[in-house]
Amino acid sequence: MSILLAGDIGGTKTILRLVNSGNPKDGEILPQQTTVYEKSYPSQEYDDLVPIVQEFFNETKQELQQEITVKNGCFGIAGPVVNNTSELTNLSWSLSGDGLAQELSLERVNLINDFAAIGYGILGLKKDDLHTLQDIEAKGNTPIGVLGAGTGLGECFLTPLESGNYNVFSSEGSHADFAPRNPLEFELLTYIKAQYDLPRVSIERVVSGIGISVIYQFLRYQYPEKESDKLKQIYQTWESQKNVDLSAEVSKAALENNDTLCQQTMEMFISAYGAEAGNLALKLLPYGGLYIAGGIAPKILPLMKTGTFMEAFKAKGRISSLLTKIPVHIILNPKVGLIGAALRAAH
Repeated sequence: MSILLAGDIGGTKTILRLVNSGNPKDGEILPQQTTVYEKSYPSQEYDDLVPIVQEFFNETKQELQQEITVKNGCFGIAGPVVNNTSELTNLSWSLSGDGLAQELSLERVNLINDFAAIGYGILGLKKDDLHTLQDIEAKGNTPIGVLGAGTGLGECFLTPLESGNYNVFSSEGSHADFAPRNPLEFELLTYIKAQYDLPRVSIERVVSGIGISVIYQFLRYQYPEKESDKLKQIYQTWESQKNVDLSAEVSKAALENNDTLCQQTMEMFISAYGAEAGNLALKLLPYGGLYIAGGIAPKILPLMKTGTFMEAFKAKGRISSLLTKIPVHIILNPKVGLIGAALRAAH
């Protein structure tokens, strides 16, 4: 067995995990992996990734009361990765896989986009890590699609190899055009263009955490009489001080089923989310499965289960029947990216 280092590097926190990685069981493709030690660190309090990892290694040694020799590492990065280097979007860190390997005395360090890490991670998920929206048996030797709304919207896809494993490819599909499907969505498009002085609107502007607040702003503009006193006060605080998470408040009120405007906001959001999932499915035909990642879906799971998402997913005209043959799952495990980084490190 070998000890591998996996990391999920974000603007807010960095999560590190040491993994004991062994050979696959008979008849399986993936290595057997167990967590040795894991800890989270506030990213903004460090000037670079190296001191975090060094601190992590020292704490591991103290915790386990033994020396640990780490062979390889892989980090999922919240930002673009080019030639195993990355300039982080929300941190002043400039990372190089080769440089990290040298400074940390590792044989090899791979940097991958955080959504690519999720792509690798779904291969290591168990049944309890998923909630299934469309229970269809996955077909082997076919693509797998992944998209997930969180702060933004991420998309990636997996293609099968002859070995039974998969290649993972990042995508910028979330920056494709938002395509309205009804009069209200056309009005939303017009509102966003005018409000933000934009020549075009991407799907990420609507299907993301920020998108929830944008949809709510649009609906309160369209139907001011529907806004509750409670949400009006929350909105005014958010507008003046920005110390309120408007999207979270809207989602919470919709889940509590006591605010008409919030419920309509989330219905529009989930419908647009499902439509984009269906668009991705049409392009990939992921009969190996379509996975919904990101932090939002598990938090609003009761709303995702109402049927709005799947109705929009399958509403593709004369070829809608193709989408009834694709397994659709929501990822419940928030550390799927760490699982993926560990699997990539082993690979």
